[in-house]
Amino acid sequence: MMQIFRRILVPHDFSAAAAAALDVAADLAARHRGTLTVVHAIAPVYPVSTFAGAAEMPVWIPPEDLRADARKRLDAEVARVVGKRVRNVTARVVIGDPHHCIVQAARAADSIVMATLGRTGLAHLVIGSVAEKVVRHSPVPVLTLRPSAIRSALRGRRGGARKKTARAATSRRRPR
Repeated sequence: MMQIFRRILVPHDFSAAAAAALDVAADLAARHRGTLTVVHAIAPVYPVSTFAGAAEMPVWIPPEDLRADARKRLDAEVARVVGKRVRNVTARVVIGDPHHCIVQAARAADSIVMATLGRTGLAHLVIGSVAEKVVRHSPVPVLTLRPSAIRSALRGRRGGARKKTARAATSRRRPR
């Protein structure tokens, strides 16, 4: 039997929803004696222009000090949220498009636990959803947690809400 919560990947964007998803992932990893890999992706900035030479313009890559600051912040967040519940926790800051970085990191994981902001309408159409792209392209099962479900689970308003939320929200990659 495959253990889907032995090597858990947790994308983190420093939002409250991501911290709550990390908390749920830490519980799952502790319960299944698993490991956590927490990844924060810093997206490079691509030039936006309508003139023909735009493709030749350089891409802004975040400087190393920005990456180091993000790493310190991520380490502090992991220590605060996970604490001593999980023995083996790795935190990484990578440069690249978030959903590509997450899908690439998923190759070394058994599952992904991540928050979704639940955007709808125009915001979803224009910005898209990193979580949706990850679910579509992930090589491993993805547990997505909506903010309302995370709040309910963490408050414990419903008995066993964490377990129910985790079971109900687990999804496999959609077949093509």
